[in-house]
Amino acid sequence: MKIGILETGLLPSELSTDYGSYSQMFVTLLGGDDEQLSFVNFRVIEDQFPESVDECDGYLITGSKHAAYEDLPWIHRLKAFVREIHAAKLPMLGICFGHQVIAEALGGKVEKFNGGWGVGRHEYQLQAPVVGLPSDQKTLTINAFHQDQITQLPEGASVFASSEFCPYAGLSYGDKILTVQAHPEFTNQFETALTASERASMVPDALRKAALDDLARPDAAIDTPLLSHMMREFLLQAR
Repeated sequence: MKIGILETGLLPSELSTDYGSYSQMFVTLLGGDDEQLSFVNFRVIEDQFPESVDECDGYLITGSKHAAYEDLPWIHRLKAFVREIHAAKLPMLGICFGHQVIAEALGGKVEKFNGGWGVGRHEYQLQAPVVGLPSDQKTLTINAFHQDQITQLPEGASVFASSEFCPYAGLSYGDKILTVQAHPEFTNQFETALTASERASMVPDALRKAALDDLARPDAAIDTPLLSHMMREFLLQAR
C-alpha cells in the first residue's frame, strides 16, 4: 500500500540534523521496513503535489507552523486536494495541522484557541471505539504542540478522543478519514528539544517549564505503540 505523505511543515534548522523531517518521523512511526506499507513524500509546503489523487493508495497530512485558515496558495490547493481524496474515498490521516486543514476543507472551522497553548504530554479520553485500539482502552497520552483548534465540526465528523482543553482532539469521518490534534510521531526526546527551541519562544515561559519538567520525569510515558498500531490498521483496513 503506497502512502503519500503530504509534508506541510519543515523542522527548525537546529533540530533537522538530529531528527530529519516530519515525513521521516512518520515513516519511523508507521514502520518503514514493513512491506505492507511504502511511502512517498510530497513537500506541499513548497507546492509539490501528486499529479493526481490516484498516485497513492492513501495519504497522511503532517503538522506545520502555519495555520489552516491562512490565505496561502499552497493551503488553498491542499484543501482542494483533501476534497479530491475524500471524493475518491481513499484513506487519509491528519495530524495537528493536518487534523485542522481536513476539517476546514470539509466545512469545519479552525481558530486560535483563547485558552492558550497545548504543549507537552496531554491525556485524551476515548469517546468511541477505534480500529486498532484495545476495546478496553480508556485514554491516550500524546505529545502536543498547538494553539489553534477546531471550533466547529464539519458535517460527517465524529469525535473519538477529547479532553477538557481540546474537545475535538480526535475525529473520524466514516471509515476513510482519521485525524488527531496531537503528535503521535513526536517522541519525548523530540518534544523536549522542540519545546526548548527558539520555535517555541511564543509559548509562555511558565507553560514551557511545566511541560519540560513533566517530560523529564522517569515515568513520562506516551502511547506511541498504540497510536502506531491504530494508524497502520486504519490505513490497511480502509484501502
